[in-house]
Amino acid sequence: MARTSTAAGAATERPIRRRPKDRKAQIATVAAEAFSERGYHAVGVDDIAAAIGISGPALYRHYPNKYALFVHAATTTADALRTAADDALAGVEGADAGERLDRLIVALVANTMENRKVAGLYRWESRYLQPDDRIRIRDVFVHVTQCVAAPLRELRPELSAVDATTQGAATLSVMGSISAHHTALATRRLHALLTKACESILHATLPPAVPAGDAPATDAGSGGLAMTSKRELLINEAVQIFDRYGYHDSSIEEIGAAAGINASSVYRHFPSKADLLAAVFYRAADRLAVATSAALSTATDPKDALSTLAESYLELAFRNPAVLSVYFAEIGNLPENERRNLRNLQRLHVEEWVHLVTAVRPELSAPEARFLVHAALGLVFDIGRLIHFDTAEESRARLHTLMVAVLFGH
Repeated sequence: MARTSTAAGAATERPIRRRPKDRKAQIATVAAEAFSERGYHAVGVDDIAAAIGISGPALYRHYPNKYALFVHAATTTADALRTAADDALAGVEGADAGERLDRLIVALVANTMENRKVAGLYRWESRYLQPDDRIRIRDVFVHVTQCVAAPLRELRPELSAVDATTQGAATLSVMGSISAHHTALATRRLHALLTKACESILHATLPPAVPAGDAPATDAGSGGLAMTSKRELLINEAVQIFDRYGYHDSSIEEIGAAAGINASSVYRHFPSKADLLAAVFYRAADRLAVATSAALSTATDPKDALSTLAESYLELAFRNPAVLSVYFAEIGNLPENERRNLRNLQRLHVEEWVHLVTAVRPELSAPEARFLVHAALGLVFDIGRLIHFDTAEESRARLHTLMVAVLFGH
């Protein structure tokens, strides 16, 4: 059909570009995914703007600075979890505890799967939140944990408040563990797998907790001989400082001072702060490999090997929890080649567990087993933080019970 006018044709060829009505939400989504994948400091406002196809100044019309974006991303993710919990329980107050708990777990698993790309944001990056913002988001997780704990105690009246809270937090940890890796699984199968893993946590019988005030005093830094290797001393001090302040807010000068070495001397051992961070990771990988080999060499069957591996991992993590925290939070700050090498080492370690899980539970595929392994390992970080990495034997025994519940499925 012929055009009726030149003006009409020009209008057709050059449509007027209008700003999307959901631009602010679009910015928030892209920012949340970037912060989750690469970390707060590694992402710039211009990176986010470029991913959307707008300029930095255009982004500032919606958010005044990067921190405002970060807070919005973190609170939106947390609030979505809270809304999922509250909506699941709305209108079923008169239902029995089992039905309420089932509805709640199904809803929370679905929400976490839907938000998998950003579900780990608060988990790894909370140190960069200002105190009031951190407290607000932490209160959301406390609320959701208690949403799980309340019907659980009704269903299992023998549980103490501490047990119910621990098991409620552990279910959230299992769900959130899917944000720590990129293993793929069909939606329906993943939902069923996570739901079953949460049920295993909720049905577990924990060993008695250590009564408050009865735990023996411990000092991870006491005993043994003083370290004389400057390189090892720097690695040890770097772990503590990276954990306390974050990689980007730590300096070579601080690390050197903590080790009793001036900054110029630090550079004789490590060319850069990134090389020092890489050394931290390689040292942790070496120790994990040794512990894994020792655990496997004494095991009598795959089930015994898995249980022993869990004990070894717990012992390493609780001996120096800062290493665990730095590993999860800072791996994105490594140079690409080092990050790739360490990811490969991590995969090899996880595959040792996967091989054993599929031997114990042949009904599971390798990807399903991989999800469960990541869930079990994630419990050490999440519940370890909850109990302040209490080194009492009873505390580790309780966490070990949760790990094997996930791995063995009972």
